[in-house]
Amino acid sequence: MRKRTVFVFNAFIRALALAGFGEDAVCVYREMNESGVGSDRFTYTYVLKACVCLSSRSWGLSLCVRKGKEVHGHVLRHGFESNVHVGTTLLDFYARYGCVWYAGNVFDTMPVRNVVSWSAMIACLVKNGRSFEALKLFWEMEDVSLNLGCNSVTMVSVIQACAALAALGQGKLIHCYVLRKGLNSILPVTNSLISMYSRCGSIEIARCIFDQMDNRDVVSWNAIISGYGIHGNAEEAIMLFEEMIRRGFSPNKITFVSVLGACSHAGLIHKGRKLFDSMAHVHNIFPSEEHYACIVDMLGRAGRLDEAVKVVDGMRIEPGPPVWGSLLGACRIHCNVELAERASLRLFEIEPMNAGNYVLLADIYAEARMWEEVNKVKKLLESSSLQKIPGCSWIEVKRKIYSFMSIDEVNPQTEQLHSLLVQLLVEMKERGYVPETKFDLCELDQVEKENIVLGHSEKLAVAFGLINSSNGETIRITKNLRLCEDCHSVTKVISKFANREILVRDVNRVHYFRDGVCSCGDYW
Repeated sequence: MRKRTVFVFNAFIRALALAGFGEDAVCVYREMNESGVGSDRFTYTYVLKACVCLSSRSWGLSLCVRKGKEVHGHVLRHGFESNVHVGTTLLDFYARYGCVWYAGNVFDTMPVRNVVSWSAMIACLVKNGRSFEALKLFWEMEDVSLNLGCNSVTMVSVIQACAALAALGQGKLIHCYVLRKGLNSILPVTNSLISMYSRCGSIEIARCIFDQMDNRDVVSWNAIISGYGIHGNAEEAIMLFEEMIRRGFSPNKITFVSVLGACSHAGLIHKGRKLFDSMAHVHNIFPSEEHYACIVDMLGRAGRLDEAVKVVDGMRIEPGPPVWGSLLGACRIHCNVELAERASLRLFEIEPMNAGNYVLLADIYAEARMWEEVNKVKKLLESSSLQKIPGCSWIEVKRKIYSFMSIDEVNPQTEQLHSLLVQLLVEMKERGYVPETKFDLCELDQVEKENIVLGHSEKLAVAFGLINSSNGETIRITKNLRLCEDCHSVTKVISKFANREILVRDVNRVHYFRDGVCSCGDYW
């Protein structure tokens, strides 16, 4: 073409972006600028969508973000930052790459926001682990935008935020909102509700919603199977999997991750192996790294570490962080130092900035009382400027969500919480309880170690629930890390002492404590 107008360039950039050729679209945009053709709001919208399509493998994450920032600079220089469509696309770009601060800054400076803008910002917060802020923003949206209305995309993100926090009270409010707006007939919304109730500990309500659905898709089946899996009811998860196939639904990769995870939580090794073998032979699904990680986790939890190593060594694909991480986690449970060193060395190579791997190895050394090795790992952490992810727990009381971190000094009730925990500790010791301090990374005396584990965030949350909730009310807590052995033991005892049902969902599963017993059967 002898003459290329803005409309021609826009059409070409849009076509390339829609087809997934992000690199080519960015090149055309560069050519457009060099040729002196001015951009309009459509140009920026299309090229930002192209930046989302950039391959992070070939470009690198930082280069992808930098390219988007360059386009953002063009937007500011040419005065298009106030355009709601350009602003929303910018917000979505930053959200996709986890740049929450930049996304929030774009959102805050938008003079006009539509439902897509609000939905994109809420989704950004949820995807980046800031569900508390996402819920707060949703209610702010309702306050300031009475006539705006929410769509199904908004509600899916908000429901996911409730699920992440195990905020059952908030989740029920959102469910009522969904019913009032007539969004319950939309399949993604209903599927999200199933997942939310499962993760909030109400598997019965999740099953009720599932059974009442007129139409289901594979995501619906995956949600309910996963729900039973994290509750430790592998038998029901497997029965649903088999019923799904009988009804003509083809399982996908996520289905097998869910059902294999269920087998892992329940220790059903024979059944898990059989399901794994059926993936390729029966369902024509080639196992991915996540499926191998499930098998390694299943064998590792059961103490069959030699078999887990054989699975890793026999993989047809290169094992990555999920597989080696599962093996390292199993070494922590069974304190296998030699195998832990092998797994951690690989993890240090392939994800050197993950502080959790260093902490797991240090935990294993600490249990083995290898203090010199513990100090070496701690120095490695310091030299790499890596920080351990702090333990954090959330609890919902009277439809308000409260967060706690280990040795929390912010909450005004901190002294009262510690006083209650010390009192409970004395009573528990009289009945034979012995604090579990083998994983503490400091070579301290027993009293100092007991004081440290007493300040764990989940214990503070339990104490807060005992003080601030009504007698007979179930205490529901979410933990961002794996529930430690001492907190597990203490919560069992407290459930008996206080005659309270306590639900704790950690990163692995749901623990339901009642009358001194946990639903996991001490297998997690």
